[in-house]
Amino acid sequence: MMAGIAQHISAKAQTLRDRINRHDRLYYVEARPVISDEEYDALFRELQDLEKRHPELVTPDSPTQRVGGEPAREFTTVPHRLPMLSLANANSEEEIREFDRRVRSLPGSGAPVYTCEMKFDGVSLSLRYEDSVLAAALTRGDGSRGDDITANARTIRSIPLRLPPGLVPGDGCEVRGEVLMTGKDFGAMNDERREAGLKLFVNPRNATAGTLKLQDPKLVAARPLQFFAYTLLTTESADKKGSHGANLSLLKKLGFRVDDHARSCSSIDEIVSHWREWEGRRETLPFDADGIVVKVDSLAMQKRLGAVARNPRWAIACKFRPRSGRTVLEDISLQVGRMGTVTPVARLEPVFLGGTTITRASLYNADYIAKLDIRIGDTVTVERGGDVIPKVTSAVPPSGRKRSKRFRFPKFCPECSEPLVRPEGEVQSYCENNSCPAQIRGRIEHWASRGAMDIAGLGSANVDRLVEEGLLRDVADIYSLAGRRKRLLELDRWGEKSVDNLLGGIDESREKPFRNVLFALGIRHAGAGVAALLVDAYGSIEGLMRASRDELEQIDQVGPRIAESITSFFALAANRSLVDRLRKAGLNLAESAAEKKKNGIFSGRTFVVTGALSGRSRQEVKTLIENLGGRVASAISAKVDVLVAGTDPGSKLGKARALGVEIWDEGTFNSKITTS
Repeated sequence: MMAGIAQHISAKAQTLRDRINRHDRLYYVEARPVISDEEYDALFRELQDLEKRHPELVTPDSPTQRVGGEPAREFTTVPHRLPMLSLANANSEEEIREFDRRVRSLPGSGAPVYTCEMKFDGVSLSLRYEDSVLAAALTRGDGSRGDDITANARTIRSIPLRLPPGLVPGDGCEVRGEVLMTGKDFGAMNDERREAGLKLFVNPRNATAGTLKLQDPKLVAARPLQFFAYTLLTTESADKKGSHGANLSLLKKLGFRVDDHARSCSSIDEIVSHWREWEGRRETLPFDADGIVVKVDSLAMQKRLGAVARNPRWAIACKFRPRSGRTVLEDISLQVGRMGTVTPVARLEPVFLGGTTITRASLYNADYIAKLDIRIGDTVTVERGGDVIPKVTSAVPPSGRKRSKRFRFPKFCPECSEPLVRPEGEVQSYCENNSCPAQIRGRIEHWASRGAMDIAGLGSANVDRLVEEGLLRDVADIYSLAGRRKRLLELDRWGEKSVDNLLGGIDESREKPFRNVLFALGIRHAGAGVAALLVDAYGSIEGLMRASRDELEQIDQVGPRIAESITSFFALAANRSLVDRLRKAGLNLAESAAEKKKNGIFSGRTFVVTGALSGRSRQEVKTLIENLGGRVASAISAKVDVLVAGTDPGSKLGKARALGVEIWDEGTFNSKITTS
């Protein structure tokens, strides 16, 4: 009898989950609700009450679990199974036609069919499903690794927590797409913030990016985020069968929103016409778009075309012309960056452009101002480059009155009054005083930023205050603040809790891996990607400091400019002293064995080893894989990425082929580890 009651309650819970999921899809994906908000709320409360009385019934994909758990202290970084490549841009009809010519030059390409979709102006996201249940959500990151924001993604109602059974081959898939806010939702959210006296967001994309970085899912759930899917990766797509258009249809069946404006085009003339049409109609879209994306529809042809650098050869972003407007240039000021670069900035009479009020725009350098003959008081044309970054593109002299004098670039730093230097052959001017307050602030802010050492409590306002008070003169001083706690508590509005939180964040940053430290040092031209390459190549700060320019240039993606910047940085006695102080502060200046494994070339991939191998035992191969970050499984399944097959591989070879698992012979395996 009790078993029958338990079965009845379980069935009722599942029925409620299915009904709520159906109504979520009707409301958030298909925009055609069939019940009132009150009726929906009643269903939700009934399921909540049932799960509260019977917690054993709670499942990870239950609608009640979209928001749960404590706020995260930080996001972990996870490798992508396949790189999330960026798209090359086409800004003219000729560049679009050139893309088509390159595709057609592939032997056997025939007359390719293309799929055109809107280029969403949002934030890319990768969703992993295992056994049809959402298992992970990763940001794009650097294309190779992204932040795990699964808890935040679960709050987005247009992301299914469970996929309908039987529609996706195998037991797992990956769905990639864009998180965004519609213009209507963004406006309503800002209206609410205005009424509450909160700071307004600048535009939907910035609001979306900032929301996904929040570490409390409950706050994320309160923001109107939506997800549009544009890529489906399955074991079938790994074999490159079928078409992109068919995958879009399947994504819709799986419960995802896709671009309703997607169109199949069989000629380049159709593509150009479609691009021009939507360039004129983009204001009618419910979301921001800055172009259309053109993709070769055949997955087999996509595989044959492959990728160059970080761009697929089978897709291109056809950009719309930037939005532009006219306003008055009220003044030109100078901004000093953390590397000493002095950039002129236009101070503008406010102009509303593409949903944003523009008051400042970059003027780049002295040559740019001279070329356009831009003068204070002129009417200027302002564009949002990439529909994001404002720039002045032309100047119109005022009518009826004399123009102001030409702008003369100053000879001295506006922050510290030291002489500015413009290296021969360069367009930028620099302040070379490392003690310049603007540079100190910039370097410390960069050091504490989330992509570097991620120190909570060291935002721009606090950095300004600590520099003004003489408590911070460089990044190494951060690690002496614990000994100045009493002095910190004397600062206005700095209570014990805020001081202890700051010191705790500083202490935690000592655990950051070497690659974070190297990026945080802020060496010119050495971003996060270059820092990772250097760590992989040298493993320690000592090894890197000994490297010559010629040695550095042997590293893939490290050219003469980067090599010169690195050697120049470490040639300075002040920088070598800084490194020594950071070492004494307990920071990681070498990559640990665990980090090497975590960041190895096989990181995030699962292998099976089978058959007889001539050069190494199977155990030796397994150990090598694990040391390079990979995982070794015993049996073939859809979750396996690579089968390493020796002679007499047995039935595993056939099963791997059937599931689309990548197959390496011993020679291929050796070449992979030799070039790592």
